[in-house]
Amino acid sequence: MGTKGPAIGRYERDEMKPSIEVAAKMADYLDVSLDYLVGAADELIDKKTLNRVLELQKLPEDIQEKIYYFMDMSIRDFKAKKAYS
Repeated sequence: MGTKGPAIGRYERDEMKPSIEVAAKMADYLDVSLDYLVGAADELIDKKTLNRVLELQKLPEDIQEKIYYFMDMSIRDFKAKKAYS
């Protein structure tokens, strides 16, 4: 990340805050969103999933609806199997 050990120690002890550039590098290194890193997001969404969602939003609405339908069906089936096993 290009950050020295003593600086990271000060971040960990809450003696200083990293710059936005350093925080972004940390999030990238840890494979989490910057929102998650700073506590602004409750759920951890990995970059692979986030990138897929962002690409999904670029698709035409009719295709999005088909994908959401399949996702909802898969989630429902998974929950049902889990509940009965």
